[in-house]
Amino acid sequence: MLTVLRPARLGPPDVLRVGATGLRTRPLRAVLSALGIAIGIAAMVAVVGISSSSRAELDRTLSALGTNLLRVAPGTDLFGEAASLPPESVDMVRRIAPVETATSVALLKAKAYRTDLIPAGESGGIGVYATDLDLLESIGGSVGQGEWLSEATAQYPAVVLGHATAERLGISAPDPAIEVWIGGQWFTVVGILDPVPLAPEIDLGALVGREAAAQYLDWDELPTTIYTRTREDAVEQVRSVLGPTANPQAPNEVDVSRPSDALAAQQATDEAFTGLLVGLGAVALLVGGIGVANTMVISVLERRAEIGLRRSLGATRGQIRGQFLVESLVLSLMGGAAGVLIGVGITAGYATSQGWPVAVPPLVAAGGLVATLAIGAIAGLYPAVRAARMAPTEALAAV
Repeated sequence: MLTVLRPARLGPPDVLRVGATGLRTRPLRAVLSALGIAIGIAAMVAVVGISSSSRAELDRTLSALGTNLLRVAPGTDLFGEAASLPPESVDMVRRIAPVETATSVALLKAKAYRTDLIPAGESGGIGVYATDLDLLESIGGSVGQGEWLSEATAQYPAVVLGHATAERLGISAPDPAIEVWIGGQWFTVVGILDPVPLAPEIDLGALVGREAAAQYLDWDELPTTIYTRTREDAVEQVRSVLGPTANPQAPNEVDVSRPSDALAAQQATDEAFTGLLVGLGAVALLVGGIGVANTMVISVLERRAEIGLRRSLGATRGQIRGQFLVESLVLSLMGGAAGVLIGVGITAGYATSQGWPVAVPPLVAAGGLVATLAIGAIAGLYPAVRAARMAPTEALAAV
């Protein structure tokens, strides 16, 4: 009776074990090849993760500060000259029904210096502002150290410094003995503000009370900026009437802006830059895939004896092809998994150092692994097919 020999079937565990054999016998080469994949995946995951963490921080900031802050400032007249807001503009803005708060500051001609020995031209860009006492409520600001101006201190030469102003002047904490030179007058530092994302000009400002500004710094009592909070559902309606309300005589000379739009524009810029960096990560991933393909081609050439022996013992072309394809997939998957872990680690470290929430989209990590599998399949397909096409005698004879 004639017995028909059939090739043994290899189950998935067997294919995986056979495919991993080549990696175990050449560990250094496998690690270096996987490293190319890992670098590409790590770059992509880290870039997207850091960008997502930045957006999460921005969303958290906007949620805390609100998007209902509107800023009113004088523009230019028909002749290109600087316009001004009337003294009663703040009171008129407060009469708009959906407006919840309205406050103002006035940029003065005076400059702030650490001492009276500094040349007048070296002010460091610090602006001196006369301010209403309810300013912080409108702009979402807070006092980091010391105290805010009160009804009492607003009448005397007392000043509250913006966060950046305090750093430039080298003042770390308010103290009755610490004074700054403003407009030919010493002002005592009573407070230092935290950063104000929606009003960055205040960060680089020195704030004094209205009464003190009029008495010591020759303020003409004209506001230069009005900050107003309105109901969330009426922002655009209020924005459309702020100009005519603040300056009915010349509404075209009023600039109205929404500070949160600047943050949103910054986010859009960050997203565009993120797309560029992701593209660079994709190039690195492609280079890593070429490295895997090169490794697999060399592996086929070096292991012709093994291929010939297995073919002579009855291994089918499909089994040889599966062995080398699985080897390429395992090699790429090792690099991809390492890259995801490295990318998440970089994101977590950077976001934590910046005080941001850590946000790595799960789809990015999963997409990175899928991309590595796809690259592994493409990189290993040609070497696997080439190995499968080798005849047993040809493979053994080439040794």
